[in-house]
Amino acid sequence: MQPNDVAMRKRTQIARANRVMFIWVAAVSVIVGFGLVGSIFLAQKLYFNEKVLAEKNKTISTLNTDNANVSELEANVRALNTNDDLIASQAKPSDQAIQAILDALPSDANSLALGASLQNKLLSGIGGLTIQSLQVDPVLGVEQLSTDGTTASSATTTASAISNNVITFRFSVSGAPSALKQVLTNLERSIRAINVTSLRIESQGSTEVLSVEAQAFYEPAVVVQLTDKLVKP
Repeated sequence: MQPNDVAMRKRTQIARANRVMFIWVAAVSVIVGFGLVGSIFLAQKLYFNEKVLAEKNKTISTLNTDNANVSELEANVRALNTNDDLIASQAKPSDQAIQAILDALPSDANSLALGASLQNKLLSGIGGLTIQSLQVDPVLGVEQLSTDGTTASSATTTASAISNNVITFRFSVSGAPSALKQVLTNLERSIRAINVTSLRIESQGSTEVLSVEAQAFYEPAVVVQLTDKLVKP
């Protein structure tokens, strides 16, 4: 065999061995790559499942706490329904005593109802008293005044209106000093929380005129409900 033939065979065997080695290296690289990608995917899946389980455990803990507080809440409501002061403040004999609390701090900004209460209860039935003016302002961003003089809820709600929950009103009445004193007494004894911001008394001949600017309050109802929470990977 010629030396050139031997050298050719060696080069052929080396080239074949290199190809085999390249194929094995490529195959192992593919297997390792798939294994690495699979490991990362499994790790992400495990982390996501842990996040979901943590949120479920938090929900279960909240529900357990709420359920545990139900009995105490029911006991407190029953105790309030036997409170003598609340019973004495009932607007209707058929109402539960706790209704007085809801009447004192309504859940909506019904300025018309406040105006009717002022005119028919707090400023009514006082001998010698004359109502000269009475104005209740619709709550900005919550109520809007319609063309017929009624109020309606507005879809737009401002942050200040939500945070303050205030209904402003003003009135002017005239009469004898005893009648004006009774007006202030009625405001003080009102079941509604009323904050008088301005008070002015003027003399007009034989009568006195009382001008009052004040605020009443409401507290929007809190809606308690279960909601869905999206947990992202």
